[in-house]
Amino acid sequence: MPTALITGASAGIGKAFAEELAARHTNLVLVARSQEKLNELAKQLREKYQIQVEIIVEDLTKLEAVNAVFDFTKQKELTIDLLINNAGIAEYGDFVETDEERQIQIVQLNVLAVVALTRKFLPLMRQRRSGSIINVSSLAAFQPMPYLSVYAATKAFIRNFSEALWAENRHYGVRILVCCPGPVDTNFFKNAKFPAGLAQRTNKISTPQEVVHKTLQALEQGDSTVVIGGFTTHLITQLAGIVPRKTLVKILEKQFQA
Repeated sequence: MPTALITGASAGIGKAFAEELAARHTNLVLVARSQEKLNELAKQLREKYQIQVEIIVEDLTKLEAVNAVFDFTKQKELTIDLLINNAGIAEYGDFVETDEERQIQIVQLNVLAVVALTRKFLPLMRQRRSGSIINVSSLAAFQPMPYLSVYAATKAFIRNFSEALWAENRHYGVRILVCCPGPVDTNFFKNAKFPAGLAQRTNKISTPQEVVHKTLQALEQGDSTVVIGGFTTHLITQLAGIVPRKTLVKILEKQFQA
């Protein structure tokens, strides 16, 4: 039975990945900060699907947490067949007026943890000539986003990083996929401190289950990138390559200003 390691597994897209993979008879290693939520989810999945579920309570904004996660899998002699780098945070606001420590944490979690975990597990997959990595990015990866400047930049990094790794590893039997969803029905807007009125102006919102289903389907097809959302979401990815950058950023600044 294969084993998947999922970060940010206690809620939202990460939890949906855990539920879907459990239903597919995949053992799980769930990583998040909330021990209570992880324990509850693990108990439910063990009882419902008769699978093995390990939990790791770590804050991946701290670099030493990556070593703790990797060491845990070694001590348990777990082979990670699927790594899902899902954990991520954001904060809405004018960059100069936002909390400095929070912006650094966004980079540490959204970029450094993804790079570090990938660097830990990818060599083992290449040695086995099997395995998969899903990195969760965002529609924000396709253009600069005023008032979400650091978040959007980290998601662009994840997209470029993942697509490059897809090319590097496709001859080794290892699949790499970057998932770029538009708005998703999670606590993202609340946790990122979006103004209520701005959050309500978002376009069609996907469910976490839709994101997971389409992402796993794209992984099975060997795709490098999957964009998930309605017509507007897909249109935005095309406009980013057509509209002059200066014009695009001006439009986005007006759209995202509270």
